[in-house]
Amino acid sequence: MGKVIAIVSGKGGTGKTTSAAAISSCLAALGKKTLCVDFDAGLKNLDLALCMTDFAVMDYLDVANGNIELLDACSESPRIPNLYFLAAPTVYDPADDNEAGLKAMFEIVCEEFDFCVIDAPSGVGRGFRQAVSHAGMAIIVTAGETPAVRDAQQAASIARELGQSDVRLLVNRIIPKNLKYIETTIDDLIDTIGVQLIGIVPEDKAVFKALHANIPLILYKKRFAAYDYLDIARRISGEYVPLRSW
Repeated sequence: MGKVIAIVSGKGGTGKTTSAAAISSCLAALGKKTLCVDFDAGLKNLDLALCMTDFAVMDYLDVANGNIELLDACSESPRIPNLYFLAAPTVYDPADDNEAGLKAMFEIVCEEFDFCVIDAPSGVGRGFRQAVSHAGMAIIVTAGETPAVRDAQQAASIARELGQSDVRLLVNRIIPKNLKYIETTIDDLIDTIGVQLIGIVPEDKAVFKALHANIPLILYKKRFAAYDYLDIARRISGEYVPLRSW
């Protein structure tokens, strides 16, 4: 059976969608059949991060509502073997939600894929709660600044309230000199948020350049962020990969 992972954040600007796309791509590169689902209905951007804008036609509500079979709705990446994408609806009305249909969809997802990565909407609203509820693991993406850390702490608390027992932390877009300026450390962030660390990713210009070159990050110049996302994917896959010191 496959595993569903919700990539969430307490606020925007932490690099959540970039992380969802990169982790999915790295899992696929490791030979895992991986589905990446955009759950940000009405404000979708995951197709840009995956460089699959022209390939997504159907969305997850089409599947949940029984309009199309799951595998017919998924688009396969032309650049990364084993990577598939399921889009979010462009126009969204909460009344269109179908919880029973979503549950049935994710049951099929776990039969067909090794991993499913959900890119949840920012914040702790309806989409966050849906994603966490259907996942076997939630990864909270935060940056080093105080507002992001506070919101990550709240997101972790709500995830646990929803019954999610496997909550991890991804500290993203880290600039060491900024941490020094505010007199904090990665360990301080972990203690404040109270979640087990799964990875640290530095601020990396290659992320911006890859996006605007329409090239998946792991196929762009192999720099810091790409390697760190690969290490995160390996940890998710069950490998022991030591965290490098900061």
